[in-house]
Amino acid sequence: MSDKKEVLFLREEYGEGRGKYIYPHGGKYEGDWRNGKYHGQGTFTFPDGTKYVGEFKDGKRNGQGTYTFSSGNKFEGEFKDDKSNGQGTFTWSDGHKYVGEYKDGIKHGQGTSTFPDGDKYEGEWKNGGKNGQGTYTFPDGQKYVGKWKDGNPWNGTEYDKDGKIISKYVNGEMIKQ
Repeated sequence: MSDKKEVLFLREEYGEGRGKYIYPHGGKYEGDWRNGKYHGQGTFTFPDGTKYVGEFKDGKRNGQGTYTFSSGNKFEGEFKDDKSNGQGTFTWSDGHKYVGEYKDGIKHGQGTSTFPDGDKYEGEWKNGGKNGQGTYTFPDGQKYVGKWKDGNPWNGTEYDKDGKIISKYVNGEMIKQ
């Protein structure tokens, strides 16, 4: 049995230990505090129902957490300095899903994006877009394999479902076969 008590803080800067603070705008934080800042495990609920449950450090989301938006979208993964950083999974309410790396709140590094219609991209991301080596597969089995630049096929090959070459891309220009 823990001897820790949870208290309601009347002013945010008084937070120390475990407690709850309700903001005038309707937001609410419940969890661990240190020196008047969120620190440790906690839950922040926004007035619109958006909620973050996870780790905090010095008043910012840091470590593992789950951010559930009022729209139904959800991010589960690593945070650093209040932004998604490292490995994470973002699931949209329409079924679109991205599993992979983030940097400063955007897709960056290796990742896989699957779409409700069955499309799938596996590969490199840079600054939120497809960039580098990757494979885009369509529901009918057709696929593009190669380099991407700024979200577009750049240097690679497009195949039909049987593996026959349909076209090639050279410096972003499609050449039919």
